[in-house]
Amino acid sequence: MLQRFCAWFLLVLVLGLGACAPKQTTEIRSADHYLREGEDYFERRLYDQAIESWQKVRDSYYSPELNVIAELKIAEAYFLAERYVEAVAAYEDFLKQHPDHARTADVLYNLGLSYYRQMLSIDRDQTATRNALATFELLVNKFPTDARREEVGFLMQRCRDHLAASELYVGRFYFRSGRHEAAIRRLEHLFSTYPNFFERDEAYFYLGRAYLATGRRDEAVTAFNTLFREFPKSQFVPRAQKIMAKAY
Repeated sequence: MLQRFCAWFLLVLVLGLGACAPKQTTEIRSADHYLREGEDYFERRLYDQAIESWQKVRDSYYSPELNVIAELKIAEAYFLAERYVEAVAAYEDFLKQHPDHARTADVLYNLGLSYYRQMLSIDRDQTATRNALATFELLVNKFPTDARREEVGFLMQRCRDHLAASELYVGRFYFRSGRHEAAIRRLEHLFSTYPNFFERDEAYFYLGRAYLATGRRDEAVTAFNTLFREFPKSQFVPRAQKIMAKAY
């Protein structure tokens, strides 16, 4: 009997203490708090945590000014974390939502770099290269006095050279596969689109050979003579001379 009474007493005591305990409340934090929290993470290069904090500002508070700040910071964090796919999505969405924003030039620059850093080797898909080139071209056309114009011009030329090298790779592949007409189309497109491509000597060599293979002898002579004239020290000159000596 005594044991039952003690057990009942302890149960009542515990329930009473629980009822008296202060209730915990969920702290409501401001958008400024999450912005500062994100900045702290960002300074420590904890980009994923910074993004989470800024996403709370973007998704939980209706403030156009704060939302814009958060969107830009999220995109920058993705970029610096080298998460370029997410950075592209964030920057493109920003441009759609705020086409005339004061930071548009910065956004275009970082968007172009996000594409540029996803470029693949010349034997693979060149969508990222084309997107990088188009973005950089938009930047210099829309903001002709931008301080980064010289750097962007260099990056644009790198994109063009990469695309031209890809065209040459495909044209050479078509020629070696016996698809000579396809090789001609690809190489002619290379010259018309990228006239300053630095490996034009090889392109002239394969274009001349493709012309010969399809019976277009006059055009082959023109291609080989251009090779001799513009690149007299090229490694492809002796090979082209032997081919012409046999053909003529």
